[in-house]
Amino acid sequence: MNTEQPLVHMEGITKRFAGVTANFGINFEVRRGEVHALLGENGAGKSTLMNILYGLYRPDGGKIFISGKEISFSSPGDARKAGIGMVHQHFMLIRSQTVWENMILGLDGLPLVLPRREIKERILGISEQYGLQVDPDAYIWQLSIGEQQRVAILQMLFRQANILILDEPTAVLTPQECEHLFETVRQMTAEGQHRIHLPQAGRSHGAFIEGNHTPERETRRYIGYIIDDKRTAGRADGGEKDGLFN
Repeated sequence: MNTEQPLVHMEGITKRFAGVTANFGINFEVRRGEVHALLGENGAGKSTLMNILYGLYRPDGGKIFISGKEISFSSPGDARKAGIGMVHQHFMLIRSQTVWENMILGLDGLPLVLPRREIKERILGISEQYGLQVDPDAYIWQLSIGEQQRVAILQMLFRQANILILDEPTAVLTPQECEHLFETVRQMTAEGQHRIHLPQAGRSHGAFIEGNHTPERETRRYIGYIIDDKRTAGRADGGEKDGLFN
C-alpha cells in the first residue's frame, strides 16, 4: 500500500452553475509518478473538476491540498505557481506568433530585451528530452494539430509544471500522433511527473488500481449495469429490454 502523501488531494469538491450541479462531493488524489484518466460521458463534470484544480473556477464547497498544504487558487496564475499546468482541448495559443513567443506569454519578470537565443535553446532542450520536436521559429498557424499540441505541452513544461492536465488529449490526433503522445506521457511519468487525462454525473463512482479492474467492473460502477453486446439493447415494440443485466 502506498503511504506517500498525495501530491494533489481534492476533498468534497462541489460546483454549481445557475442551479445546475456540475460536481458534487468529489474526492480525488494524485500521487507522485501516477497517470490518471477521468471517465465520464459529455457533461459529467470532468473538465469542471480540472478547471477548479487549475484555478479557472472556484469551488462552491470542498478543499484542495497540494503536497499536504491547503490552497485556494483565485486564477490559473496561482495554479501555475504551484506547479500545475493544463493543456486544453482547444489549445490556448496565439496563431499569429511563433512557438518561442508563445512559450513566454504571460510570464512575469521578463527583461526589456528578450533573450531569444536562450529561450530557443531551452525550448530545443525540452523538446529533445521528451521527444516533442518543434521548430521554435515556426508560426502556430503553420503547424499541424499534433504539432500545436506539442507546443501546448512544451509551454507547460517550459513553465516547470510537474502536474500536467490534458483535456481530451487524443480527440484531435491521428492514431500515430496518439501513440507519440502516449510515449511522451510514459517518459514524463518515468521522470516523476504526474499526468491527469480527461477522456471523452458529476459524482465520484470510485477509483481503480491498475491491474485490478475490468471493463465490466468499470461499466457497472459507472452506469449501474452491464451491456451485453451479444444481444439487442432494446425492442422496437416497447417491450422489456434485452441485453441488460445486473
